[in-house]
This record gives sequence, C-alpha cells and structure tokens, in this order.
Amino acid sequence: MPQLKVGIPKGSLEKATVDLFAQAGWNIRIHSRNYFPSVDDPELALSLVRPQEMAAYIADGTLDIGLTGWDWIIERDCQDKVTEVATLEYSKTSNQPCRWVLVTREDSPIKTIQDLQGKKIATELEGFTRRFLEERGVEAEVVFSWGATEAKVVDGLVDAVVEITETGSTIKAHGLRIVEDLLLTSTKLIAYPQAMEDSWKKNKIDQIAMLLNASLDARHKVMLKMNIPTSSAKAVVDILPSLQAPTINQLTDPTWQALETVVDRKLVRDLIPSLKSAGAVGILEYDLKKVL
Repeated sequence: MPQLKVGIPKGSLEKATVDLFAQAGWNIRIHSRNYFPSVDDPELALSLVRPQEMAAYIADGTLDIGLTGWDWIIERDCQDKVTEVATLEYSKTSNQPCRWVLVTREDSPIKTIQDLQGKKIATELEGFTRRFLEERGVEAEVVFSWGATEAKVVDGLVDAVVEITETGSTIKAHGLRIVEDLLLTSTKLIAYPQAMEDSWKKNKIDQIAMLLNASLDARHKVMLKMNIPTSSAKAVVDILPSLQAPTINQLTDPTWQALETVVDRKLVRDLIPSLKSAGAVGILEYDLKKVL
C-alpha cells in the first residue's frame, strides 16, 4: 500500500495540530517514547519533526508534506525548494498570524533599523535576521539565542533581540519596546515538489488540505436553527446573513416554519436578541466540524 510521509510539528504547535487533524477526521496518537505517531489511516506515515527542521526534510524528499511556519521556511532558505499547498491560520493560542519583531529596552536609543549599526542582536531566527540587515546595509553582530531571548536584552547582554509575538503583551510586560515588525508568519502546509507530481500523493495531499481548511473555516461559523411565525419569515430572513440563503421548511402547523442557517460565530451575540424580537423561538446554536 502506498503511503504519504507526513511531518507533524513537535513542540508548541503539536497539540493544536493534532486537534486540527482530529477535527478534519484523522485521529492521531502521540507516543511518549518515539517520534512516530500512529494515525487511523494506513495511507499516512507520521513523523514528529521540529518546525525549524521541517522545510529541510521536505525539500530533500525525506517527507512528502508537513506543517511549519513561513518563518522557518525562509530561515532555511527553502521557499523555492518546497511547494506551498495551503496557509492554515492556527496556533497554540489563536488563529492569527504571528510577527517577528525587533525589540529593545524602553530606554534604548535604538529607534530604527539603521540604529542597529555596530550593535549586537540575539535571535533564534539568525539567518533571516542577518540577511534582513545585510539587505539594508546595516552591519551588526547577530548571535543565535537558545531561548529566553527577551531576557538577554533585559539583562543588557545584547542591544536588541528579534523575537516572535502574537499580541506583544509579553514584550510590554518585560518593559521592552517593539521598534519594528520584520516578518509576518503563519503556518503553511508544504510539500515536496516531486510528491505533487505523483497523482496518488497529490490526491491525498489535496484531500488533507481541503479538510484541514474546512475544519478551520468551521471554527468561525455556527449553525442556527429556530422556529419562526410564517407571517414573520421575511423580517427574520432580512436579519440573517448566511452562506447562500437560509433553509426554510414548513411545519405541520401552517402558521409556523423551521429555519436554519450558517452564520459567523462573532455575529451570534447580536443576532439572537434581534431574532427573538422578530418572533423567532426555540433558537438553537450548533458548533460545526467542517465548512466547505
């Protein structure tokens, strides 16, 4: 039986990725003593791989597909060596892209990228940072950080750091200041180019991409069901947004109808009071697994 070799990101994205695959229909089990998770699909062979290494393993064909950040694809200089299949906006805490930012102390004289001339910068994104500065004609010492990157600038070990953030709140909590955004990154599903030329593998990859995207789309939507007076149908429909149009079915009582529709989750708190005022009763809200 042919198998697709899939890289699952190990670390902070691991649980979020396993949860997303479960929503999409693949149940993954992580084993504490090895790096090869099991999955209820014999056509998949999974490996746990650090996101920082994922692009390199896919570029050389060790893996057929994997999930990793755009930042690590660039860091490994693999953007022209892998095929981007899909962008999947999810993380361990939110569904928003993350930012790599230049950070320094609040009282630092560094105000722009040019002010880094002759300075020392710590970051895990060493290759990207060095190239970024070189392209702007800035000569600075870039050193690799093994962790606790923000602490290095707090303690005065370096003049600035390049660090990843979602909201910037942790940076502010340490009394630090963001000088400039350097890179916006999100999770990418990437493939070995030759795998996309194999018809069986491409079909399997397309299936995974479609269902992962459908699962993420479903997280932003809910199903609303309700009963409405026939006389109020137009007033209720005028209130409701929907993917196409609401579904309306006649109840056995000709003066009542059943309505269902899919709406953005963020709209529900304002919609429900309006629907009640328009005559809707028995309003139910359902989470969705997939939206295609």
